[in-house]
Amino acid sequence: MEPAHHVNPEDIVEAEPLSWKFWKKRRYIVVLLAFFGFFNVYSLRVNLSVAIVAMTENRTVINEQGEETWEQDFPWDSKQKGLILSSFFYGYILTQFIGGFIGAKIGGNVVFGIGIGTTAILTLFTPLAAKHSLQLLLAVRIIEGIFEGVTFPCIHAVWARWSPPLERSRMASIAFAGNYAGTVIAMPSSGLLATTYGWESVFYVFGTIGCIWFILWMAIVRAEPRKDRHCSADERDYIENKIGSKGHNNITHPWKAIFTSPPFYAIIASHFSENWGFYTLLTQLPSFLRDTLDFNLDKTGFLSAVPYLAMGILLGVSGYLADWLQVKGYLTTTQVRRYFNCGAFLAQTVFMILTAYLLDPTWSVVCITIAVGLGAFAWSGFAVNHLDIAPQHASVLMGIGNTFATIPGIVSPMLTGHLVVNQTSEEWKTVFFISAGIYLIGCVVYWFWASGELQEWAKTPEQKALELNHKKAHTYANETITIKDETTTN
Repeated sequence: MEPAHHVNPEDIVEAEPLSWKFWKKRRYIVVLLAFFGFFNVYSLRVNLSVAIVAMTENRTVINEQGEETWEQDFPWDSKQKGLILSSFFYGYILTQFIGGFIGAKIGGNVVFGIGIGTTAILTLFTPLAAKHSLQLLLAVRIIEGIFEGVTFPCIHAVWARWSPPLERSRMASIAFAGNYAGTVIAMPSSGLLATTYGWESVFYVFGTIGCIWFILWMAIVRAEPRKDRHCSADERDYIENKIGSKGHNNITHPWKAIFTSPPFYAIIASHFSENWGFYTLLTQLPSFLRDTLDFNLDKTGFLSAVPYLAMGILLGVSGYLADWLQVKGYLTTTQVRRYFNCGAFLAQTVFMILTAYLLDPTWSVVCITIAVGLGAFAWSGFAVNHLDIAPQHASVLMGIGNTFATIPGIVSPMLTGHLVVNQTSEEWKTVFFISAGIYLIGCVVYWFWASGELQEWAKTPEQKALELNHKKAHTYANETITIKDETTTN
């Protein structure tokens, strides 16, 4: 059999082509479990955004004398709540690079599983920590962030070894849709659990679900196809030959080239911009709906979930559409990433501004839903772009990029806590204007610097050898045609 590095990737097909029966392909079992992994990542992250409303609300209490008084479980002010909601990201920002680096070395599957599993266990202890002291609650949330910080970077180490190039958008998008499925289910469920069984139940339920997922993930998923005994030889060879590398662990990262790469900085700028708007709404939307638009807690949970339902659905659509446009040859990879990303950012800018001006119970929810939902197309731009420009280094690039993209998670809730003191519409208007402006900056930077091409510094020896062989074959073919033309002329 001809060595893998002499095979033209475009000529490789599977004996049994990919169909709607995704369970027959091991790589889509990995995608499905990654989807539920990200479901846990976000359900464990956002449950506090809803629970904190119940933890700090004033309740009417009638004492033995028949007098009506007010009480709260935790008398936190807006600045303290902002600190609590952002504390997760203090830990989260610390392990982005480490997660990507370790994931590339030992396999992203192990790091991904341990990161989410530990966060789930810590979530079970959150009520105990909150009742002990504010300081201990902050410490637990920071440690949760430390373990969850490895998840996004190391999943790119999984895709680098499991995803054929023309399936990257859909595989990554389906998995990332788990973020929004988690948000969609966690927000209303947290509201219902808090009002029915008390706010403690929010953490016990989602912590338990996360622990169950951890056991399944560690039992089923392997680092790469050749280590998975349930992956067929046909699928394994197809994936490895399409990727053009066997996914060796001894990867040397070209740091100078990485930090001087304009396409990499375009990805960072977009990731930062998308996360600013996303984290602003993720952490503040329940409070905005309750304080400004006068929704009660159970409705707040449901309405807060609507934008993420839209995004979860559109992620599947955008991922499939992005791959389809490339497979059909209608757009290059660079064009797909640029059009999807920048088109989404422009629309998000417009709808954030409309939200700021309308501040109407119905139309505000509609505008926020459209703004968040269209972010799905941006995720089919920048979020998989690391795998285009440097697949072997993708987990490290995601780690570095997500470090910068975590800054909004820290700054945005605290900034909102300082801006929104009296819960007036003018204060919230400023919050939405800031998000719109950051979306626009991200759009401009990505449009001019983005690329979907494999960068020279990221090519493996096999890929360079394959290019050289193609170049020689092309040169030989041209020379042969020239000689025939000259012979015919003479």
